[in-house]
Amino acid sequence: MKRIVFTFIIATVLVSCSEYQKALKNEDIATKYSMGETLYNEGKYAKANRLFEQIVPSYRGKPQAEKLMFLNANSYYQMNDYYLANYHFERFVSSYPNSEKAEEAAYLAARSMYMLSPVYTKEQHETIEAIDKLQTFINTYPNSSYLPEANKMVQELDFKLEQKAYAIAKQYNHISDYQAAIKAFDNFILDFPGSRLREDALFYRLDSAYNLAIKSVEWKKKERLETAMSLYKSFKRTYAASKYIEEANTISKILEEELKNYTINS
Repeated sequence: MKRIVFTFIIATVLVSCSEYQKALKNEDIATKYSMGETLYNEGKYAKANRLFEQIVPSYRGKPQAEKLMFLNANSYYQMNDYYLANYHFERFVSSYPNSEKAEEAAYLAARSMYMLSPVYTKEQHETIEAIDKLQTFINTYPNSSYLPEANKMVQELDFKLEQKAYAIAKQYNHISDYQAAIKAFDNFILDFPGSRLREDALFYRLDSAYNLAIKSVEWKKKERLETAMSLYKSFKRTYAASKYIEEANTISKILEEELKNYTINS
């Protein structure tokens, strides 16, 4: 009995493959459309996509074109080919701005770019583009049911940019390029005022200023010590209970001792 069932399954698969191969070679676009839609509904997106791509140009201007373009775009999305999904969904919205599927297509186009955003340690071109596209979607469809998810994605991508900027500044600190670190942390604090990494950034800016001052040439040292002390006071006012407060207080004591030399000699 098991052998009979297995043989039946194999025969069914072979017939199905044979019908698909015939549809690929068939000149009749209606046959390709019908087979493509069937395969799409069965979740066989790669096969459906091959058929759709063959017939999309032939259906331009026809009543079926709107549905076909959406199915084709979504087949790319379901295949995780997000570059082409974004392209085809945007083409759909441009071609059918009044379609009942336009909002969904615009959302999926933006989400495709979100899916292309790399880890924060890499170049963030796609992240910036994804934020821009998601923000455009939010502005265009302010009452969309997709809005909570779109806002969540924007927040996630924003934090990725914060991580990238913070990591760059921290790396300057790590390699002892303290002037570059201070500048990078200043830019970070200015660009991301509400960042969850703000406490870390303020401390490592202080740490960078402290090391720059301590290791400075004599004619620049007093000014740099005073700058570092000012940054310490600002840090303590803002984060008196910081996880870095003991380190910051130690830095403060060293700065005070160093500054005493200038008070005595003045």
